[in-house]
Amino acid sequence: MEVDIAGQTAEVAGEDNLILAAVVAALGANGATVSHAGSGGETGEGAPDILILSHPLAPDVAGGPGDLAALAETRAAAMAARGKGRIVHLVSAAGLVPMRRHPAWSAQHAGAIAAMRGLAMASGPAVQVNAVAVGRIDETAGDAAMLTHVPLGRAGTAADVAHAVLFLVDPLNSYTTGQSLAVDGGWTTGYGRNF
Repeated sequence: MEVDIAGQTAEVAGEDNLILAAVVAALGANGATVSHAGSGGETGEGAPDILILSHPLAPDVAGGPGDLAALAETRAAAMAARGKGRIVHLVSAAGLVPMRRHPAWSAQHAGAIAAMRGLAMASGPAVQVNAVAVGRIDETAGDAAMLTHVPLGRAGTAADVAHAVLFLVDPLNSYTTGQSLAVDGGWTTGYGRNF
């Protein structure tokens, strides 16, 4: 997928994983300069054009959304003062439909989604804040049990998530904020689950 983000700056923070690596590669391939939060590559005025926040996407990985939500608020304030910006959270689809097997993890991601929506309301109209709700992606995200309830019948790929992120940061996408775009093969549609 190609979008016109040439010359824009992007900052990434949170869990390093294959999905985030694919997002970073896609942003770079479309012309953005990407840095990691805390690496000294932050842009002037305190905020990049694009901020990607990578929450832990596997149920057995520790970590909560607190630090990422605080970073999002700080960057959103600077983006709003500048008059534009995009923030995308990478969260688990279990934040949209909780899993009985992983109640605490589901609650953490539901909290991250609620924080994203609140920030979208608080930082509009200048800043668009959205999330990509990730289902089972190869071996890197989600619970293997999710695959028995995916209408498309397979795991997704990191590239599937990267394409969704590109859609959300595309300058032509000017009217989407506060949304969770599920990239889960249909898992959140309610396909006969027993967990």
